[in-house]
Amino acid sequence: MFATPAFAQAAGTGGAAATLTSFVPLVLIFVIMYFLLIRPQQRKLKQHRAMIDALRRGDQVVTQGGIVGKVTHVGENNEIHVEIADGVKVKVIRSTIAQVISKTEPVA
Repeated sequence: MFATPAFAQAAGTGGAAATLTSFVPLVLIFVIMYFLLIRPQQRKLKQHRAMIDALRRGDQVVTQGGIVGKVTHVGENNEIHVEIADGVKVKVIRSTIAQVISKTEPVA
């Protein structure tokens, strides 16, 4: 019913191996989280940044607020001018552009 001293002493051996095997699941969970969450999010962010850098005058865009308009001016300092109706232009921060609906062809 009680553990003999021989069994009690045997449990303490192999401490380094037991510690190493206890960290393996933790490392495995981190690797899985990296490939399922972090890496796809970085890829999506890179695609969004490329889309924003490629904005030109005449592109039809949708902002994160749901406003659809046409780019009339691309400013140097992180803002663009979007025409949302005839004669109605608003300044929009580049990073708030959610989607480009139609691209204009570059002038040759």
